Amino acid sequence: MDLLDDSVVPEHARPVKERARAFAADHIEPVAADYHSTGEYPWDVLEAGMDAGLVAGDIGEAWGGNGYDLLEQLAIAEELFRADAGIALTLQLTSFGCSIVEDYGTEAQAEEWLEPVAAHDQVSGLAVSEPDTGSDMAGMTTAAERTDDGWLLNGEKYWVGNAVEADWLTLYAETDDHEKPHDNYSLFIVPTDAEGYHAEHIPEKIGMRASKQGHIVLDECFVPAANLVGERGNGFRMLADFFNKGRVIVGGHGLGLAAAALEEAWTFVHEREAFDRSVSEFQAVQHILADMRTEFEAARALTWRAAEQVHAGEEPGLWAAMAKLKATEVANDCAERSMQLHGGRSVLAENRISRVYRDVRIPVIYEGANEIQRDLVYRQSG
Repeated sequence: MDLLDDSVVPEHARPVKERARAFAADHIEPVAADYHSTGEYPWDVLEAGMDAGLVAGDIGEAWGGNGYDLLEQLAIAEELFRADAGIALTLQLTSFGCSIVEDYGTEAQAEEWLEPVAAHDQVSGLAVSEPDTGSDMAGMTTAAERTDDGWLLNGEKYWVGNAVEADWLTLYAETDDHEKPHDNYSLFIVPTDAEGYHAEHIPEKIGMRASKQGHIVLDECFVPAANLVGERGNGFRMLADFFNKGRVIVGGHGLGLAAAALEEAWTFVHEREAFDRSVSEFQAVQHILADMRTEFEAARALTWRAAEQVHAGEEPGLWAAMAKLKATEVANDCAERSMQLHGGRSVLAENRISRVYRDVRIPVIYEGANEIQRDLVYRQSG
């Protein structure tokens, strides 16, 4: 059963997909259970991913990256997340936020900040969510105050990938007080060694344990004026564009996880016997597997169509929201059904399905909770 075949993948994205599949088999699958158990940061896998050209590949060739487009990034995501979501997220987050600097920043910013990440000398991150605010991007309270030669940042950020490990972050902060809240936010490049920047890992998560998130406290943290990305007050719009692409890739997260859940269910019921016959011979079981396969294929077709639409700039907000919504919820459904088919063995921590079951709870929340995606789909469908 090859659920992630390349029949729906554009020809130009197939080579990197094949490379990602081979890398996942050689470097992720053998160590996934151990990293999930320990919760350690997978530096060795990350370094291997760098060598394989699968890390920071979204950065443009002008700055030393591979210039992978959205379709190539989706092809990588579904393969790596099928192998292990925590390790896959770590590899993805190594250059998180870099595309914002590339799309909206200056050439000097790209040379200073993007080139080291593309060369695998640095790690980046993106800081948006706060302890009391997640999907409400117009409700963030971290503030940036203009000074004569730069900005002073004060506030907190939460759920920040690589908050501790990163060399620098793209950070979202309030800079203005206009009547229209969407005009009040800007983005800044913040070095993690800046005075007033304090970060620590958040408590251990139930899923994606090989990916580390952190809590940041900004206490009179100074950044130079040159670290403002794009125009002041345009942060909300820049992030909206960034998340349109990101949500398609999160659709790939869901597809990889759903494929893993379906594979585990299929293998188990064909190997397990009950009442003197294979569990796979029961019609009820066959119908469950049929439903899982059908929903998976529907989600995959939608996600790949969404990738093409967003890549072409055709109603990107609508298509990105639908892809993220459908694929991540199908992943949850497939994991739930696979757990049920596994019976009591599903709760054993050593079994892959129990790891998948915990991991699928996370993509329905990040990059905008799925309730927000439903709002976006409705508003943009008229």
